[in-house]
Amino acid sequence: MSFDNRDPRVGWIDDEITVPTWLDPLRTNVRGVPVSALTRFTPPAQGGRHSAVLILLGNNEFAPDLLLIERAHTMRAHAGQPAFPGGARDDSDRDTRQTALREAQEETGLDPAGVSTFGSLPDLWVPVSGYIVTPILGWWHQPCPVSVVDTDEVASVHRVPISELADPANRLQVRHPSGYVGMGFRVRGLLVWGFTAGIVSGLLDLGGWAQPWDRERLEDLDGGAA
Repeated sequence: MSFDNRDPRVGWIDDEITVPTWLDPLRTNVRGVPVSALTRFTPPAQGGRHSAVLILLGNNEFAPDLLLIERAHTMRAHAGQPAFPGGARDDSDRDTRQTALREAQEETGLDPAGVSTFGSLPDLWVPVSGYIVTPILGWWHQPCPVSVVDTDEVASVHRVPISELADPANRLQVRHPSGYVGMGFRVRGLLVWGFTAGIVSGLLDLGGWAQPWDRERLEDLDGGAA
């Protein structure tokens, strides 16, 4: 079944794909999850450029983890920002699942054959770039080495343990110069914020991994504590 045949407004799961038991809560809770559970920005009825990101979950040294990249610091948009591998959909892509896997391969050297895509979150809207983003969920059943492939787009590649993302000591809120306040994570020398942090926060909730944390901890995006 093509992922593009599902309702883009809700999360979707492929029951035929085998995943480890620690992913069962996420798999159960993603089904039918609405956009509002992840962001306040709903995709427009018309317009917007379609793209996809790969939310790749694996086991690194027997610890569940998540693949993140750091965008190149020379990029015109989102320079130096941690993100999921992904990008715009090409006309040659069969569906958004292929978009996510192709982009991840181009950016990190990921072997798509080692990934089982088992569903997606609902389509999300990124107003600042005009993208409609489909987050594709992947189980990394056969991990391979990953590293920076395209230096024009990627500065570094990281496998971040779920336990570090869920650790209350690594969670905070981030205030953008515009005044917008959103989720944030300080892990592996990175400040994860914006669209990516919002999804990560939602994943922790949906997967049953979230822990109570200090929501009064606030940091300005320029690095100044508030």
